[in-house]
Amino acid sequence: MKEKIQAFLKRFSFRTGVIVIAMCVPFYILSFACLAVESFSPATKGVLWATFFGLAKTFQYGGLSIIGIDGVKRIKEWWKAKRNS
Repeated sequence: MKEKIQAFLKRFSFRTGVIVIAMCVPFYILSFACLAVESFSPATKGVLWATFFGLAKTFQYGGLSIIGIDGVKRIKEWWKAKRNS
């Protein structure tokens, strides 16, 4: 099963992986923003937080699985070059 998932994720491009990783940011924001809404009950806040936080983690780890170790190094090099220029 693990090999099938890895083979499926390897079919995606580096760009797709970066987009998937970027999609985790709005879900992190939503997961914590729902806690600030006073009109929601504590149970509703918990369900919303767990849902959005789970989606954020899913996009984060899915994107990292798509780009792999070399992709992470590539992003770090790009970030360093951007900061130094």
